[in-house]
Amino acid sequence: MNRRTFVSASTGLLALGTVAGCLGSDTPEVSNESIFVEGSGGASSIDSDALRNRLDSLVTGDLSTTERDDVLFMREEEKVARDVYLALLEEWGLQPHDNISDSEQSHMDAMLVLVELYDLEDPATGTVGTFTNPELQALHDDLVAWGLESAIDSLKVGCRIEEKDMRDIQVRIDRTDEAAIKLVYENLIRGSRNHLRAFYRTLTRHGGDYEPVIISQERFDEIVSSDFETGKD
Repeated sequence: MNRRTFVSASTGLLALGTVAGCLGSDTPEVSNESIFVEGSGGASSIDSDALRNRLDSLVTGDLSTTERDDVLFMREEEKVARDVYLALLEEWGLQPHDNISDSEQSHMDAMLVLVELYDLEDPATGTVGTFTNPELQALHDDLVAWGLESAIDSLKVGCRIEEKDMRDIQVRIDRTDEAAIKLVYENLIRGSRNHLRAFYRTLTRHGGDYEPVIISQERFDEIVSSDFETGKD
């Protein structure tokens, strides 16, 4: 290659690099902030600000009726967890109910981010213990009544809520293609696994035990015998 050809080729490569840089400048950068935040005793939360930043880099589409209903259901189901734990905290004063009720508030907030992202009407009431969905209202009432029977029962209620959350979230992960929704659900389910570990370990330290009725015994044992999940999502 002579000097003139080399210069021309080099100039062309520089021009291509400049064009590529300009094209890439319009592509949203993916935030490296951690969405998943492990707190005290396995009380795992979601950072809503970090979540919003991450969602800015994702493409969203139109939701099916099922996807829309699922988002609204999970928004209220996370409220069930928070409200039950608040009621049981007031009665028994146990640390897991205190720590994890705060985490469940962050899970509610994460679901609200999705509600707003897809321009849905928020079903969650502003009153603790009240729900738009009658199925979730009945679930809340039954769980509170069970948990008020004894401190041990209140910890069993925590295990029941978290195994139900895991099952319900996984069902909804499997039937959506929306990256934004999957991102939130996958972080919620990580939190539920940590919460189950926290409730079960506190329960056994107090001499109680729990047998799962929603997830398999094998899956339950696998979760509660493993370490709390940490690190970036």
